[in-house]
Amino acid sequence: MASSTPDARAALAVFFLAVGAPAALADHGGGIPTSLLGTYIGARELLVYPFFEYTRHNTFEYKPSELGVSGPRSEDEFRGKTVEREYLLFLAYAFSDSLALEFESALHSSLEFTRAADDPSGTPQKFRESGLGDTEINLRWRYARETARWPDITLFMKTVFPLQKDKKLLGSRDWEFEPGVVLTKDYSFGTLAARGAISYSRGDRKFDFAEWGIDYLKRLDSRWRLALSVEGHQVDEVSLIGELQYAISRNAVLKLNLGVGLTEKAPSIAPEIGVLLRF
Repeated sequence: MASSTPDARAALAVFFLAVGAPAALADHGGGIPTSLLGTYIGARELLVYPFFEYTRHNTFEYKPSELGVSGPRSEDEFRGKTVEREYLLFLAYAFSDSLALEFESALHSSLEFTRAADDPSGTPQKFRESGLGDTEINLRWRYARETARWPDITLFMKTVFPLQKDKKLLGSRDWEFEPGVVLTKDYSFGTLAARGAISYSRGDRKFDFAEWGIDYLKRLDSRWRLALSVEGHQVDEVSLIGELQYAISRNAVLKLNLGVGLTEKAPSIAPEIGVLLRF
């Protein structure tokens, strides 16, 4: 971090310095933080994580024009309902203790949409889409290691592929790029991580605030870990996420995850279950 000024370094670390004294790397083991909650990867390690996710959104915001409907009030915003079921695969490999590459894809996804009761446009009352969902890669580089005073700094670049050009709601229709940063610090009460990213869509041709999060990870005993997160997309979609991790064996971990929306625009409920394998 020699290239950073003292003021810049202080700004990056102020959150972590305010919450307590540092501890040994007992909760996450000192690896590179992945995009999975409470999951870190070590040098030359391969992660394989097949999982299922169910997402219900009781107040899904949409414009009829976004669904191919034209006419009166097609540019107005309404609140409908969506239910999505996804069978996903996450892969990650760390080339060293500083560089890792992730791949994630919803190999099969189905989404059911229900029109808002007050929508007078020609939007179909219900429709369903299915097929390949979001598919992305994520390059993660640990720029600076954690010290007694400063947090671990990991930079990342996520790229989402435009593989669903014929879909209205499922997946992505344009290239999306999300550069971001993760700051991680260990304390006697657990591991804290702060993350944030901006996004650029080739379709909209503009930068936007993509996501932010404050994550917590604590080892409860030799088999159980607890992870918690307050996560936001944009500035008005905020969720509370909890996850229990159970070590089935040395190389297999059962992950039980549940997200609950704290704001109206966030998904109402989003449970997830999967088994993480380490090689």
